[in-house]
Order: sequence, then structure tokens, then C-alpha cells
Amino acid sequence: MKLGIHVPQIGRKAGPDAVRRGAMQAEELGFDSIWVNDHLAIPHDAPYPPSKSFYEPLITLTWAAAATKRVDLGTSVLVLPLRTPAHLAKELATLDLLSEGRLILGTGVGWMEGEFDAMGVPFADRGARTDDIINILRACWSEDPITYEPKVVTAALPGIRTLPQPARNIPVWVGGNSAPALRRAKALGDGWHGTRVPTADIGAITDDLRAARGKDFIISMRLFWDPLEDDLDALKEMADVYNNAGVDALILEPRQRGLDDWLRAVEGLWNLLQPWHG
Repeated sequence: MKLGIHVPQIGRKAGPDAVRRGAMQAEELGFDSIWVNDHLAIPHDAPYPPSKSFYEPLITLTWAAAATKRVDLGTSVLVLPLRTPAHLAKELATLDLLSEGRLILGTGVGWMEGEFDAMGVPFADRGARTDDIINILRACWSEDPITYEPKVVTAALPGIRTLPQPARNIPVWVGGNSAPALRRAKALGDGWHGTRVPTADIGAITDDLRAARGKDFIISMRLFWDPLEDDLDALKEMADVYNNAGVDALILEPRQRGLDDWLRAVEGLWNLLQPWHG
């Protein structure tokens, strides 16, 4: 399996030096990718996430890209309905070009209704908007001028040019564990990005995705594992199950809130998971 790790982007551990150190450490250790989270506006009384302080994900990835040369750069996950798609297409194409083809776009529909209210975006049609935005992004990246006519998003795109375009097809990994998310992944994704799916359930999901999309479809799993707090034997057992089920990549996020402990946890995860890395 490929191994990815989040950079310290959230809470009191975050900062320019922390992101740079986290990105460089991941590359030096041998991780295949580095990742960021996404929230733009969090209600003050929201029970999750534990910190309301988030560095913006795409600017954070650009900063991390400048400190690295090899690791892929992923979003876990970018809430697509909150974005203006033509603007987002330009941002993502630019980041992919500047990083020389290292971007992975993990996408999601979002779940925090107050965040949608703050951004002035309807919450009820977020699934349909996500589908439309994925298609808009691909049109912006491949058509010049654009011919695609949005179905849900209010945007007059036919005849528009959004250059430069990426030099490759930026992979889109559709996030979410629900039945609609899995249908969206099969219909529109280059991969699926699940979160904390129990080991008892992962085999059936991977079998279904492989039957629908074949062996080249990427199956990834985001996990909140922390070797400074969790039972190491249990982590090894779960890694073995995910590997045997056909998961292609584990995307890991420690729970430490201080930077030094975070970096120690990242190193511990790398050492722990070597038997399954490849």
C-alpha cells in the first residue's frame, strides 16, 4: 500500500514552519503523499472539528509543495459545493503545474449545514452541485474553449477559456462512505477516498468498487491513527486487513495537538507500517 500523512495544518500546532517541517519530514521518511483538511467557516458551537483554526487547504498545499520535490499533494477532502468552480479549476491547475504534476483532488459534498449558510451556498442540493462541479473542473482542464453547460451551478461557461490547463488528468478521488458517495465515486471518480470504514466492512466495499471500475481505480482510506496513544498491535492487525482487502493507500492523521508530539507520531506511523508499504 501507498502511505500518506497529513501535515500540521490545524490548531495550535499549525503554522508556516510547522507545515514546512511536516512536509519535509514526510518526504524524507519516504511517505508517498501529504494531505490537508478543509473547512472554511465553522459555527462557534460546532462539536467537531476539535479546533476551529484551519489554514486554507490549497494555499497550505502550495506552501508544502515549495518545500518538497517528490510527494503527492492531496486534499482530504475539498468541499466542492462551497467553491466557485471556474475559479477552483484555475487554482487546482496552477497548483498541479507549479508542483509538476503532484496534485490529488480528494472531494466531498460537505456535512456542516452552518458552514454552507455562512458561505451562502444551498445545503440541500450539495450532492447534485458536487457532480456538476466535478464535470466543470474536467471541462475547464480539457476543453478550450469550454463547451460543457452546467446543470446545477449558475455559470455561463460555454465559449470561456480558463488557461493554463494541467499537463495531465488531475486524479479525482471521491470521498464519503454513504451509498450516494460510493455511487458518485463509481460514476465520476478516478478513485474512492473512504474514512474510518470498519475492517469488517471494507472487503465488501472494495469488491463492489473493483467490479464496477476495475483494478486501476484507486481505493484509499483515511484513518485517525496515533502510535503515541493507540494499541500498536491493533493498528498492525487493521493495516493487514485493509491491505488484504485491496486498499491501495492509507492516509493517516495523528491526534496530537503539539507540533513535536505530532512529528514523533508521524515517525512512529512510518516505522509501524513498513511491512505494508510498497
